[in-house]
Amino acid sequence: MPFINVKQLSGRSEEQNAQIVRALTEAYAGITGVDPEKIWVAVEEIPPTHWSIAGETFAAKKAKAAAEDR
Repeated sequence: MPFINVKQLSGRSEEQNAQIVRALTEAYAGITGVDPEKIWVAVEEIPPTHWSIAGETFAAKKAKAAAEDR
């Protein structure tokens, strides 16, 4: 049973997440021929305060960008 795990920053709507799940399921089934009923997809939303790149959280990057735009 295939398991697809999506990790993304929080903030997308329920409908966007539903579209992501459907699209991934359809793509995987189309490429592999696996029955969509056997494909599991989990969407993990991570707050921007808990996800970082280059030693800086996305929340800090966003705050910095907003301050620079003033």
